[in-house]
Amino acid sequence: MKYFCVQNGIEFKKQLISLRKEVFRKTIHICTAFVPLFLGISRSFTLIALACAGVVYIIAELLRHRGIEIPLISTITAAAARKRDENKFVLGPVTLVAGVLLAAIFLEYKSASAGIYALAFGDGLASLAGKAFGRIKIPMTHGKTAAGSLTCFLAIFCSCFCVTQNTHIALASATIGAVVEVLPLKDFDNLIIPSLIGFVVTLLS
Repeated sequence: MKYFCVQNGIEFKKQLISLRKEVFRKTIHICTAFVPLFLGISRSFTLIALACAGVVYIIAELLRHRGIEIPLISTITAAAARKRDENKFVLGPVTLVAGVLLAAIFLEYKSASAGIYALAFGDGLASLAGKAFGRIKIPMTHGKTAAGSLTCFLAIFCSCFCVTQNTHIALASATIGAVVEVLPLKDFDNLIIPSLIGFVVTLLS
């Protein structure tokens, strides 16, 4: 009985650490929701700032792998890295910035905003819901959960409706976004979701 309680305690602690790491990581993810605001203020400055942030991160991560720690950046990267990223180049921030940039450059403001919000809230909250409440696993998705997918759908629907004021567009966007999010794409959903949802909004508007 004592062994069983100790094992349960260890597992609970591991889950708690994993959830804290995911909250930290997805907080950064959700912060991309501020990008449409900055695009509305100054599109050129925002695009340049995003591109510079991506380049600085890539350089810092390459240096980190050579044992050279960059203050703050390397610390944040190490704190946010998942188990699968251990001893690897952490690709998530690169695909995150690239996905937002692609949507902001090639789509008009409303569509880009819908796509960026879908990434920030849909993908961001899905992971947190899956970690906290995910009990039912979806087969062949590498651990994705029903709770995460439902949260993704609702978050994209609400954010897209706020942008478009159109139920049909929001429903279509949420459905497509939830399908993409559930696929085992690792960090590449960051690249796909903003532009794809933005394209759907453009197509249906």
